[in-house]
Amino acid sequence: MNAVWLSLAALVSTSAGGLCALHLRPRLHLVLGFSAGVVLGVVAFDLLPESLEQSRRLNGSAMAGLLALLAGFLSLHALKRYVFPPHAHARDSGSPLARAAGVPQALALVAHSALDGVSMGLAFQVSPAVGLTVAMSVIAHDFCDGANTIGVMLMHRRAARSALALLALDAVAPLAGAASTLIFEVPLAVQMQLLGFLAGLLLHLAAVDIFPQARRRAGPEAALSLFGLASLGVGTVYGLTRLAGTL
Repeated sequence: MNAVWLSLAALVSTSAGGLCALHLRPRLHLVLGFSAGVVLGVVAFDLLPESLEQSRRLNGSAMAGLLALLAGFLSLHALKRYVFPPHAHARDSGSPLARAAGVPQALALVAHSALDGVSMGLAFQVSPAVGLTVAMSVIAHDFCDGANTIGVMLMHRRAARSALALLALDAVAPLAGAASTLIFEVPLAVQMQLLGFLAGLLLHLAAVDIFPQARRRAGPEAALSLFGLASLGVGTVYGLTRLAGTL
């Protein structure tokens, strides 16, 4: 068994998570609260530590990883501010910008899923045991990735058809990422930059997009429950990463 075959399980896991989130559409604020925690957990316990570790290994310092994080955070901010400004969406709901609302944020999640697939493929290049450990972690948290993708699209009032299209893209991303490692190996320096940049994108997505939207939709009376769900999301990712580290 190799990374490509196991990435099919990731595809199923992502699809299941997205369909569950779509089913819970009337309680979207709850899905978003949990999703924000999951994304923050992925940044804090997965992407950023790996990026900083690789940066220290290559440069003797974590500075390169931190700069990649900052570049990712500012890139998504600039994209939303200058390419997809919120006031343009409100002014003309039929404009191309309005029709693309939510897509850049969802594509950041798709990129994360593709990088998961690449991680699986590279891990199998080290050894089958390491590959299986990484694959189990990816499959487990891809359920949350699917839910996050649907949640982000619905948060921006996209139709179910558009949300499902991005879910399909997110579901096949690990498969594409794993298959790509059969052709080439990603240099360690490039991995470090990608991990840091993606961590910055997802940090912005969770802190500036998903959680504030959940607060607005839920109202002040549900703030405590949203913080609880976000904490549960963070804890879920922490548990999965710790479990993967002990296997």
